Amino acid sequence: MAVRSKSSAAWLNEHVHDPYVQMAQKDGYRARAAYKLLEINDKDRLLKPGTVVADLGSAPGSWSQIAAQLVGAQGRVFALDILPMAPLAGVDFIRGDFREDAVLAEFENLLGGRSLDLVICDMAPNMSGNAVTDQARSFYLAELALDFAAQHLKTGGDFLVKVFQGAGYQEYTAAMKTVFAQVQVRKPKASRNRSSEVYLLGRNKR
Repeated sequence: MAVRSKSSAAWLNEHVHDPYVQMAQKDGYRARAAYKLLEINDKDRLLKPGTVVADLGSAPGSWSQIAAQLVGAQGRVFALDILPMAPLAGVDFIRGDFREDAVLAEFENLLGGRSLDLVICDMAPNMSGNAVTDQARSFYLAELALDFAAQHLKTGGDFLVKVFQGAGYQEYTAAMKTVFAQVQVRKPKASRNRSSEVYLLGRNKR
């Protein structure tokens, strides 16, 4: 039987006692991340009935759950992840690697030429433990998501993306400002205090 390291045991203990994990189980959400999107949406009103949204890095599906509930039958949710995601009512899902041109083309085909109102992206790379490498991988995914948003959002559309403060953060924020009229920082309460993650919100695509 494998022996857990102290760090993994500490993570498991924190996870089990995390109030957001317990709330997610009670409320029927697939992950604690649901409350990050709910808090941001309460403030910024991104998801409304009829909104057409793409969820990049969607598995296990908590953001897609929220989106599908809030956009209703008049809206559409298109989701993509390299990991499997159990089906959700009102969500069209493709499994594949967002970095691959063939997968991106398949996802764009699913959109059927629709312009999007909103792109949400909670993607993070598989962490190697090397901070420099992980930060670079994270911003590479964020850059791909920004490029996708720039191409597929309608004028006036919005983009919400997770990034990690550190190397590349200022440059990425500057790149977002060339696409959106406003770029705002959100740090929801459900983000763990020790995490350097923040969410950048691009409002009103030019």
